[in-house]
This record gives sequence, C-alpha cells and structure tokens, in this order.
Amino acid sequence: MRLPPLHFASPLRPRAPHITFQFRRMASAQASVFGLKDFSLIKTQAFIDGKWVDAKSGQTITVINPATQEELGTVPEMGLAETKEAIDAAAKALPAWSKTTAKHRHDILMKMFALMQEHHDDLGRLITLENGKTLAEGKGENAYSASFLEWFAEEAVRTYGEHIPSPFPNVRNVTIKQPIGVVSIMTPWNFPSAMITRKLGAALAAGCTAVVKPPPETPFSCLALVELARRAGVPDGVINVVTTFKNVSEVGKEMCESKIVKKVSFTGSTPVAKLLAGMAASTLKKVSLEAGGNAPFIVFDDADIDEAVAAAIICKFRSTGQTCVCANRIYVQSSVYAEFASRLAEKVATFKVGNGLDESTTHGPLIHERALEKVQAHVDDAVALGAQVLVGGTAIPGTSFFHPTVLCDVPAGARVNSEETFGPLAALIKFETEDEVIKLANSTDVGLAGYFFSRDVGRVWRVAEKLEVGMVGCNTGLISQAVIGFGGIKESGLGREGGHGIEEYMNTKLIVFGGLN
Repeated sequence: MRLPPLHFASPLRPRAPHITFQFRRMASAQASVFGLKDFSLIKTQAFIDGKWVDAKSGQTITVINPATQEELGTVPEMGLAETKEAIDAAAKALPAWSKTTAKHRHDILMKMFALMQEHHDDLGRLITLENGKTLAEGKGENAYSASFLEWFAEEAVRTYGEHIPSPFPNVRNVTIKQPIGVVSIMTPWNFPSAMITRKLGAALAAGCTAVVKPPPETPFSCLALVELARRAGVPDGVINVVTTFKNVSEVGKEMCESKIVKKVSFTGSTPVAKLLAGMAASTLKKVSLEAGGNAPFIVFDDADIDEAVAAAIICKFRSTGQTCVCANRIYVQSSVYAEFASRLAEKVATFKVGNGLDESTTHGPLIHERALEKVQAHVDDAVALGAQVLVGGTAIPGTSFFHPTVLCDVPAGARVNSEETFGPLAALIKFETEDEVIKLANSTDVGLAGYFFSRDVGRVWRVAEKLEVGMVGCNTGLISQAVIGFGGIKESGLGREGGHGIEEYMNTKLIVFGGLN
C-alpha cells in the first residue's frame, strides 16, 4: 500500500478533517504490516538529491513478504530519466563532500553506526519481513551491516599516501589518495542491508558520492539506511537511491555507461557481472564485481567430525542456503563418509521451516518461486542419476518453503556440481585421496570461497594454497567479517570489499617535486 503524499494546509484554509483521518488510518495500517517501533523508517519513495520522490510515470513495484506472500508495500518503478537525475545530483554534491576532512566523514559514519545500533530491532525485523530469513538472522545481518560503517569510519582517517625516494638529486616523489568520484552501487536481495553498507560505507569514507540501485525484492532496508544517513548528517545528493524492476536494463546501463560515473560496484550473478563489466568498459571505469560461487566443503578423515558437521550446518544452511559463500559441494573422505552423512542428516531433520518472525523457526522461505524451482531441479537431477535423499527433498506446496535437504551418493555429473544451487540442499560426494578432491574442488569456472576440515598441519597449508578460491575457511564454516578482504578469483569477480576495500574507491596520484635545491 502506498501512502498518499503529505499536503501542508494553508494557514487560511485548514485541511479537511476526513483527509487527516484517512491519512492516519492508512499510516496505521502500514505500521501494523511492518510492526516497527519507529514507523518513520518505512519509506515508500526513492531518494534523489535529498528528497523522497515518486516515479515520473507514477508506476510502482509491489514488495512481497516471501514467508506469507502478503504485500508489504510499494516503491517507485523508476527509469532512465530518474537515473540521470540521481547521477547529476551525486555529481553536484561531489565537490563539497570530497573536500570534507576524513575526520568529518568518520564522525558522520560513526553517527550512522550508532543509529543502526539504536534501531537494531526495527532494522532486523525489516530484513526478515522483506527477505524471509529468521529474525535472529535479520538482527545478525543488521549488526554485520553496521560493522562496515564502523570499520570504514576508521579507515577514512587512514588513507595514507607515501614518500618514494627518487634516484635523481633534488627531486621528491609523493603519492596522495583522492576519491574516485561518483559511484554506482547495485546490490542483491540475499543481504539487503549488509551488501549496501559494505559498498556505501567505503564510498562515503573515501569522499565519493553514490547512486544506489537496491533489489526490487528488498528495497525497504536500503531506504531505511538512507533515512538514518540523513539523520546522521549526510548532505543532500551524497546518497541517491533509484528503485526499479521492469526498467532494470536501462537503469543498469546508464549506471555503468554514464561518463559522470567513475566506479561501478556490483554483487550478483556471474552472467550479470559480465554484462555490467562490458558496459563499464565503454568508459574504462573502475569496477568491483562480487559474482557467483560454487563453494567446495571438504572433510578429511582426520577432521573433528562434530566440528565439521556444526560448520556445515552454518555454512550450508545459513539464510536457508541463499548466500554466495554457502557450501555447494560437500566432499567427504570415504572412511568418515557414513558417519558424517548420518550426523548431518540427523541435525537437519530437526530444522523447522516457517515464518522468520516465529521464534521456533530455524529456516525461512526462499525468496521467490524461481528459487524453489532451481532447488527442486537440482534434487530431481541428482536423484535421477543415482543420489539418495536422506532428509527433505521437496517443497511445501503453495508456499516459498523448501524442506532442508541432504543428498548422499551424489554423482559427479549432477547439476549441483557445476551450478550454484542457492538453496537448502546439502549434496554429499565421496572421495578417496587429497589429490582427487583438490582436482574436484577446482573443476569449476568460479572461485569465491572454499572450506576444508583437517587437523594435519602440513595438509592445512597444502590444501589452503591449492584451492582456487579467493577465500578459504580452514576448520571453520564462517568467514565473513568487516575487517577482511571479501572477494573471489576466476569468474567470481574482481576486486575486494571490506578490509582495505576503501582503496577501490580512491585514485592514487603521484606528485613529483623538482628543483628542490
């Protein structure tokens, strides 16, 4: 439901009482749908140049709660014209924002961090409502999301240059760091808050201005963050948000090809990442691309099986399997295969799927019907080739819920080995030797994350170095932190986020001083 625009009455002509009552009634209905303590965090308009705005066409996008299939609200269906306005607004705000001191940007980001903590319950609930993950995971994401603002606030004051000794007399070489300019940010629905702050926090800390295109499935978390940024003192035009679904092609094209935009940051699928990289190449702008994964999870025979099972639960089934670093192929050495499979299936059988707001729910819905269809297709394909279902294996009819599933004896030719499932499917594959499993783990075009369990120190170093991925979890299934460089190799993308990711939003300039007698 869209709230009607507010009209301020003339002092000579008071607003009609029935209009006031109607607005309050609609606002109350909207508040009851979300159930937030601070209703003003719910924004149903996009944000350009410091103003909440509708689409010029008047068209809207309906946002659905995936757990209940009920409408949460609508946001504007924007297009090329609004995107150009947002880019122009960011360009207009850039000179002043880029000249602020690093300490000033630090202070504003820390205010925003504090506001995210203050509104922790509301922001976590908002994530759960539009994404479907459990409330515990929603609140966990908010904490993770806020940590990027804290981290990059601290990075802002440490964007050091350097002095480089010259081989020539009376010459000094100095490098300085400068903000790259206007940046385009495009994010996915699986982490509707954290994927934004991981990019936007770095951009703001560096002194850049931004245009953000959130996913149409989960726009409300993004808009709530913008409201908190406004309260924290981020000036008009520094952050702009364009919401779109039907017009995503023309909006994305403009965000990549505009000569005003100097940097593109995207998280999503590999095919889309390739498409955007091609568009950005038209002006040779800088890109950061965090694309698809197909993470191997390896359990060697000397592993602590209890720890490996617990880590597999976290790594595979977090957010109902809808994360880019989820274990997708679980390789278990033959001598411990039966034990691992039995223990994992026993744990998964205790899961309860349902509405994330229900305290007893352990796993929420998948985001939409297409996601359900893909998981089912991977299960059916593996079973047809000889795999066995230990737990789950089917969707709940008429819903977006899929029973958490464990398959054993998954053959090498199964689709799950070559495609990212992005759902609650644990596919177990037996292996015999270290060399064999390394070859299997690396037999994919992508390389985002990989995991393995072993207590052999020599093996730990060998396997960690041989896995063709950007990030390795050794005896752990959870690697995401604000302080580390997040990203992949091969077709999993370019660049790194978090950690020293502020460098992705800055140019290094050399200044050579001559004639210094």
